[in-house]
Amino acid sequence: MFERIVEIYPELLTALGQTFTMIAVAIPLAVAGGTPLGILLYLWGPDGLSPRPKVHKALDTAVSIARSFPFLILLIAIIPFTRLLVGTTIGTAAVIVPLTINAVPYFARFVEQNLTQLGQGTVEAALAMGAKHRQVISHVLLVDAIPALVGSVTIMTVSFISYSAMAGLVGGGGIGDFAIRYGYYRYETPLMVLAILLMIALVSLVQVSGSRLSRALDKR
Repeated sequence: MFERIVEIYPELLTALGQTFTMIAVAIPLAVAGGTPLGILLYLWGPDGLSPRPKVHKALDTAVSIARSFPFLILLIAIIPFTRLLVGTTIGTAAVIVPLTINAVPYFARFVEQNLTQLGQGTVEAALAMGAKHRQVISHVLLVDAIPALVGSVTIMTVSFISYSAMAGLVGGGGIGDFAIRYGYYRYETPLMVLAILLMIALVSLVQVSGSRLSRALDKR
C-alpha cells in the first residue's frame, strides 16, 4: 500500500493543487460578487435603509432560485457559457465558472442575513448623526458584521470543497476526480479512502481556522 501511495504521489499532489485552485479562485470571486448583491437585498428589504418591496421581491426570488439550483445540474447546464468564457468544458478552469456562479447567490444570502441580524440601534444612531446610507453600510454595518461574515465565508468554503469534489464526475480535476479514477474505475479502495481522509482533513482545517479568525475579530 505504501509503495502504491509513493507511486501515485505526484498525481495526488496535483489533485490537491487543483482543489485548492478551485476554492482559492471561486470563493474570493463569490465574496466580491455576493457582497454587493447581499447589500442590495438588505438595503431594499423590509428592514433596510431604503425599502423597495417589489424590487426586493424580484431580486430575492432570483437569488433563492439560483442558490437552490443543484450544482451538478448547473455544471452541465452552463457548458456552452463555460466554453465561451474559458475555452474548455473540462479541467480546473472550467469548474471554477459554475462554482463561482453557484457561490455568488449563496454568499449574498449570508450577507443579507448578517446585516439584518445586527439590529436597528446602531443604524439609527448613525443616521441621527447625519451619516448617509453609503456611510452607514460601509462604516457601520459591514464593520460590525465582519466576524459573522468570516464565519459565513468559512461555511461557504466548506460547502464548496464538497462541490469541487463533484467536478470529478465530469473530468474537472481535484480530489474528487482522483477518488473516482482510482477508487471507482480501478477498484483501488484504499486510495479512495485516502482521498476521503484528505478531504476531511482539508474541511477540518478550514473550519478550525475560520472559527478562530471569526472569534479573534469579534470585539464584543
